Amino acid sequence: MASSLPIPAPPRTPTPPPDEYQSDQPAEPLFNPNALSPMAPISAIEDNRESTMNPSSPMSPTFPSASSDGGANVKTGDPNPFNFQPTVLAKSPVIKSNIGQRRGHKYKHSSISHQIFLEPPPRAPLALPASLPIPTLKEYRGSMSKDQKTRFWWSVCHMLIAGYTLWSAHGSLAMTALSHLILFDSLGALLCVIVDVLGNFEVWKRSSIRHPFGLERAEVLAGFASSVLLLFMGLDLISHILQHCLEGSSGHQPHHSHEHDRATTGSVDVTSVLAIGSTLVSAIGLKNHARIGKSMRFAYIESLPSVLSNPSHFLTLSCSVILLLLPLLSISLYKKLDMLLSLTMAISMCVLGSRIVKTLGSMLLMSFSGRGVNHVMRDIQADPAVTAIDEARFWQVHYGLCMANLRLRATGTEENLAKLRERITSLIKNRLGGGYGSGGQKWEVTLQIAVNTD
Repeated sequence: MASSLPIPAPPRTPTPPPDEYQSDQPAEPLFNPNALSPMAPISAIEDNRESTMNPSSPMSPTFPSASSDGGANVKTGDPNPFNFQPTVLAKSPVIKSNIGQRRGHKYKHSSISHQIFLEPPPRAPLALPASLPIPTLKEYRGSMSKDQKTRFWWSVCHMLIAGYTLWSAHGSLAMTALSHLILFDSLGALLCVIVDVLGNFEVWKRSSIRHPFGLERAEVLAGFASSVLLLFMGLDLISHILQHCLEGSSGHQPHHSHEHDRATTGSVDVTSVLAIGSTLVSAIGLKNHARIGKSMRFAYIESLPSVLSNPSHFLTLSCSVILLLLPLLSISLYKKLDMLLSLTMAISMCVLGSRIVKTLGSMLLMSFSGRGVNHVMRDIQADPAVTAIDEARFWQVHYGLCMANLRLRATGTEENLAKLRERITSLIKNRLGGGYGSGGQKWEVTLQIAVNTD
């Protein structure tokens, strides 16, 4: 049998008191409609402010209304148009909840940024090393083969022949000039051997971050130094010739003896024979100055055989042959020809040295001083598929490598643009590099083609 007693209600959770006092009294208007001013009197506002600041007094949201003449308070039910009600500010600072928010970088890992900022695809590290070890003198000597050692000692003998030629000149300016030329050839032969031995190491040809083109540019720097030496030797010879001419014209006795001792009539000058033999061996066997001859060509001797087409070898051999024939002449004619030959050789040395300095200097400055660039540019511009050439750079890194970078605009399909690229590449290699199998410089061509949609 069920009980008839009422079921008790569950206990209520105590509700915290509100932050602001709420009054059940109806709000009184803050103005007197019968007064001259619709605002409440200043005394009523001050009384209400004092009651608000006093915690012991009950807080009232309304102000007592009084007439301006001191009459009874007038109460009305009209709403307050300004709604001036006091509020109590919280003493503790407002703390904003950070639940659901993420700290750190909020762009890369956001849900939207995954669609905009895509991660770059992973790439393998560059195969280009930062630097490669440079061989020491002990490693250099240990890597020399038997043939390289033979060529090294021959270049030393070539330098000794140059010294012997200078010692046996006996005041002959032509023989002194010949000794300077032999010294230049011997330095070229020695440089050729050093370069050949350095080719045994990886640092010579392989690129690295420290040496982008290997150490092959060091050969250009060494050739530049030897060409400057040749230029100075030519200028020194010219100064000696001028000094000799001034001493002879003034009638004074020269301070240094310039007697021209020569071989007897019909005999052979041994010094000239040694000069011819050493030059031929170094030119054919060691191929000294071969790289300089490829990068610098004279049109007058270009059609001669390979040995004589090199200006340095041509000058040395021609001077040696003339000095070999001079003993067949009389003494008076010998003196005149010796002076004329020495002056010609000195001027030729200055011209050759300045030409090599200019060629190798432009190579060190990463530019190309060869011929044919203007003709190549005209042929590229004349192609019907090319509309404009924005930029064209031709430069030479070292003796065996040249580079061409072109940026142009063209029209046509993708297949036509591929054929245009092949035509321009073959044109540059054939015109500037000498063609396939000619042994000229190697050209690397880079083309950037922008397609015109007009």
